[in-house]
Amino acid sequence: MRKIISFILIIFILIWSYNLFIDNFIKIDKPEVKPYKGVINILDTPIEEGYRHSYRKWLQDRIAGFERNNPGIYMELVSGEETPDIVPITLNFSDFSLLESLDDHLDGDEREGFKHQVLKPLAYDKELKAIPIAMSTYVLYINLEKFDQKGIMAPLNGEWTYEEFIDILGELTYVDPDDEVDEYGLMAPMGLGNYHIWGIILSDGAEMINPRRLRYNFYGEKAIKGLERVIDLRNEYAVVPSTFGKVDRDAAWKMFHEDQNIAVYIGGSWDIRALDKSYGDEGGFNFDIASYPTGDKGLPMVLSNDIISYGVMSDSDSKKVEACAKFLKYLTTDSSQRELEDVGLFTVKRGIDDMYNDNMKMKRIEESLAHVQYIPFVDDWMGIEAIIHEEISKAISAEKPSYEAIEEAKNRIDEITEK
Repeated sequence: MRKIISFILIIFILIWSYNLFIDNFIKIDKPEVKPYKGVINILDTPIEEGYRHSYRKWLQDRIAGFERNNPGIYMELVSGEETPDIVPITLNFSDFSLLESLDDHLDGDEREGFKHQVLKPLAYDKELKAIPIAMSTYVLYINLEKFDQKGIMAPLNGEWTYEEFIDILGELTYVDPDDEVDEYGLMAPMGLGNYHIWGIILSDGAEMINPRRLRYNFYGEKAIKGLERVIDLRNEYAVVPSTFGKVDRDAAWKMFHEDQNIAVYIGGSWDIRALDKSYGDEGGFNFDIASYPTGDKGLPMVLSNDIISYGVMSDSDSKKVEACAKFLKYLTTDSSQRELEDVGLFTVKRGIDDMYNDNMKMKRIEESLAHVQYIPFVDDWMGIEAIIHEEISKAISAEKPSYEAIEEAKNRIDEITEK
């Protein structure tokens, strides 16, 4: 019996000694994984003028907060001449293979925290190449004083069908016989990077890029009908100036905001700040916002490229990449996202529904984000966009029929995407 007890005691002492000394020795011997310490360069963001100053201040405040929480990391905003670690990503980014995949830096719960339409467009070759930070969209701005002068009611809750839209624009259009003062119902810019009119073009269910196959898909009956709706604004109903389809944002904005000979203008959500500011000044006017008119699809459609997002340049230092991803996720925390209200941008996160409660116009725009289709990352986008713009412009200017412009665009785009 004593032998058994002695044996048990020996075993106990050996196990206790192992746990006390050997296991601790192994733990001490393991190298400590230290977080990254050093400088992280962020390429400054090329965003719209209406946001630039306030967004930069927002970003600088976030940088200061991140540095306080992560001693030893220093974030620097740099110009395009310097080598960045974190870069703003647009559809025209030169080479997505230069970016780290960020899939392993977002777990399932973190992914679920984003709005449904902001992550998919940022994937390339089935890898997440950027993290969304903020979003904006396009809306229709209404000069209410023009409506009042003609005794016209603005669309109830900002909603109207295409037919109602045309009827109202017709009543708001007046061409002086002496060509002294011409007023038109609608104006919208059209240029590379401008998708203002596409909410009308896609109102019957057509799509520019198929979200599953990530291929150009603007052709067929729905595409023709949608394009015809825009063409008719000028050629059949004459509710837009003769320059419609040819002028850029600055010229179209001047006609609406300064000259005030346009009753309805399609613009970015950032334009609301300038309109709010000028309303109280001499020369401003009362305004409201409205959704895109609905077509056969029955919903107001919006096409946009306005997701502000950042990617991380490939780097052999995995700890640095981790620190970059950590910073981008810091920009998407609830507290950071709520501060976007000061900038005039919208959150990319679900569950944050207490923004813009004191600004009903911005709240209505925020609610319209559910209808926005954001253009995804695809190869050869610069070439695709240039062809679309050229052919659509020719159709609107009556240089060729809509079906011919659409067919020509498809054939030319197929040539560059199938190489």
